[in-house]
Amino acid sequence: MPKLSIIIPCYFNEANIPVTTEALLLNEARFPSEVTFEYVLVDDGSGDGTVAALRAFQERQPGKVRIVELAGNVGSYNAIVAGMAHATGDCNVIITADMQDPPELMVAMYQYWQQGIKLVIGNRQDRQEDAITKLLARVFHGLMRRFALRNIPRGGFDYVFFDRQIREQIVQLQERNSNVFYLMTWLGHAYVNIPYVRSRREIGRSRWTLSKKVKLFLDSFLSFSFFPIRAISAVGISLGVIALLYGCYLVLLRLSGVQEPAGWTMLMVVLLFVSAFQMMALGIIGEYVWRSLDAARNRPLYVVKEVREPSNS
Repeated sequence: MPKLSIIIPCYFNEANIPVTTEALLLNEARFPSEVTFEYVLVDDGSGDGTVAALRAFQERQPGKVRIVELAGNVGSYNAIVAGMAHATGDCNVIITADMQDPPELMVAMYQYWQQGIKLVIGNRQDRQEDAITKLLARVFHGLMRRFALRNIPRGGFDYVFFDRQIREQIVQLQERNSNVFYLMTWLGHAYVNIPYVRSRREIGRSRWTLSKKVKLFLDSFLSFSFFPIRAISAVGISLGVIALLYGCYLVLLRLSGVQEPAGWTMLMVVLLFVSAFQMMALGIIGEYVWRSLDAARNRPLYVVKEVREPSNS
């Protein structure tokens, strides 16, 4: 009897929990009768009544709900790793608590898993969101495909169905400042991509702020690409060649007796440009160095405050 672990990170989702869990319970009827279900709900340091809503759901569904309450907010991706560490299913699925992803897609994902596919990706072909959000998402995933991971699907994804083996491999990695979904594709397992349209959020407001989106981009890009470092080297070499050629030009002018151009304005522009490039290069290198330092500290990705195990009563 295969067990499916449904992993849901929760952050300020008090109003979403009753609706989401009811939809997931109704979705169970679409699966074959031999499938059993386990819900792993991770509270990522919410400041509202999310934990109370999770406990109410656990009381209504004894024996199949595990609540992992984290001591503080560590970000949705670290919360997902915490959920994976406490999941026990033969197969797993990650879905958000805001009901923007269709639960019924899990059935097709499960069918692919039965065929031996270890990773099934629900790919956002389109999204019912504002134009700016769509544009930022398109640019983000386009850069990732072009300069980091060429094997990821277009449009982005955070709705995945995967085998226990992948779950164990991700938990074992314990990688910091990264993207848990891109890590799954980085492992190299063949995957199936199922496109869908992501719905608009109907309940509550998103806590996915611009600063969090920028951090996600930096974490994802720097974790899987050395392009920024190589770009610095390429620009540095180009500037060096230009400086060498200009130096040769000035030497030729001096040898020929021609007065060199004054060029005070040009000199200042070049100086400011090179200085700005150096500061930018130091910032990029600093991002890599900081990530190395953070990994060397070996601090835990999350701290568990309490785990409420399923009750058999």
